[in-house]
Amino acid sequence: MSSKHLAYFARKLTRWRDDLIIESQETLEHLRTETRDVGDEAERASRESDNILELRTRDRYRKLLRKIEEALKRVEDGVYGYCEETGEEIGLGRLEARPIATLTVDAQERREIFQRQFRDDR
Repeated sequence: MSSKHLAYFARKLTRWRDDLIIESQETLEHLRTETRDVGDEAERASRESDNILELRTRDRYRKLLRKIEEALKRVEDGVYGYCEETGEEIGLGRLEARPIATLTVDAQERREIFQRQFRDDR
């Protein structure tokens, strides 16, 4: 992968990380400032449901942020864009679609087949 590609993906990952952090902060601020005293039980249940959804989303963001940080570390180490199983280059199209990818499409498919077989064997 060329240095231009690495710089491009580093910028893309950094912007993605920054956007997720901002969204997470907005979620926290929303939860902090939300009015807690609601008279109607249906409204209270609806708000609690919305809060649960927001917290689940925030948890997904936390996991995604970790993966983005790992991808940025791979850029820094010079191994970004190479499959962690085979060492082959991950296609630019795959990285464009999923910048945190650590496997080629073939390696990912093999892993998913193996995982399905393992689950089915129980």
